[in-house]
Amino acid sequence: MGGQAKSSKKNNKPKRKNHRTKKGDGGFVDLSPQERMKLRMHEKAKKKTSEKYSVDQLLEKTEEYMDSFDFEMAGLFCQRALDVDPNNLQALDMQGHICSELGDTQKAKGVFLRAVELSPDEGHSKYMYLGQIHTGSEAVGYYTKGIQVLLSTLEKQESKSAQAGAAAAPVEDQELPSEKDVSVAYCSIAEIYLTDLCMEEGAADKCRESIEMALKYQHDNPEALQLMASYLFSAERNQEGKEYLLKSVGTWLPAQKQSTSSSSAEEDAQKVIPPYESRITTAKLLIECEEYEMAVDVLEGLLEEDDEVVQVWYLSGWVCYLQWEKAKEQQEAEGREVTGEEKEEWEALQEAARSYLTNAKKLYSKLRCDDKPMLEHTEQLLGELGGDMEPQEEDEALDDDYEPCSDEDENSDAEAPMEH
Repeated sequence: MGGQAKSSKKNNKPKRKNHRTKKGDGGFVDLSPQERMKLRMHEKAKKKTSEKYSVDQLLEKTEEYMDSFDFEMAGLFCQRALDVDPNNLQALDMQGHICSELGDTQKAKGVFLRAVELSPDEGHSKYMYLGQIHTGSEAVGYYTKGIQVLLSTLEKQESKSAQAGAAAAPVEDQELPSEKDVSVAYCSIAEIYLTDLCMEEGAADKCRESIEMALKYQHDNPEALQLMASYLFSAERNQEGKEYLLKSVGTWLPAQKQSTSSSSAEEDAQKVIPPYESRITTAKLLIECEEYEMAVDVLEGLLEEDDEVVQVWYLSGWVCYLQWEKAKEQQEAEGREVTGEEKEEWEALQEAARSYLTNAKKLYSKLRCDDKPMLEHTEQLLGELGGDMEPQEEDEALDDDYEPCSDEDENSDAEAPMEH
């Protein structure tokens, strides 16, 4: 009887309400009162936004904030646009890039994958981003798909231009994809075959094919020319590699030098100068083929742009040391006495090398970097040059506090220190 009474009491207990979704309840299922209130406020704000602003207006504001590098505000306006139209491809593309700029890689990846799901055959930029955040064969797959979309878009653009007639003036629009974009994508594939997939069967052939395609779509692409140089150096075809390297540097270094004279020249130079990391590789290759003076020009430009990269200080010291060594070897080969002018030049090179290497060592410690071979070589060179330089007033900038660098920042080109 006791059991029956207990069961009866239990059965008579009021049942907890099951919060089922009902029309007009906003889809609130098993939410706390606070969560329901928050969702209602969000729905109300979304409705108010859709009544007051169109999606196009919201995206215009998004673009304005993106242009001024205020990505947090850009993200707010872009999210409002997606609240109104969740499948808007332009909004998804913008949101993906905003998340990328804010460092939220996972969210950016999700946004771009959503865009791929909605429109797999339109819009190449989502594939390029997905290629960047993946490695190996997966990355190659995304870049390859992106190239297919690019070429399809270019074909449609050409068809429209033909229909418009030859009399129509060509319209330059930086937002439209171009053959340069195709070239850049092929460069990305070539880099993967030079690094991640270098041990894969046929990697060398695929690398060269990708570089040749990059040059087909933009014959003077400095990154494609440099990649060809790297490929040829790896194949021990050094003279050919040097020719491609000098051709690559010739496409942008003169413009960089001229940019110091006027603001308009500086704007033009920015359009052709390769990324910072690519120019670090340029300096390494120039040093490898003993083009020391040109390497110095490249490194000076890098230091002017960002003087907080240890590797650039190290390479600057290394190239001065090599210039000094080469001058000594040449004098000894000629079997003559050292002139006073030569002695002054050697001392200047030694002091410059010591200064650069001392700064490299100091920054290495302050930034808490992790490249022991580079540090060991720096200390070895300083030992040969007479030790660290004494602190100078002009070195005070290096005493400021710096944020620790990551392996990605300091070794973004994923290359080992130069052989020595």
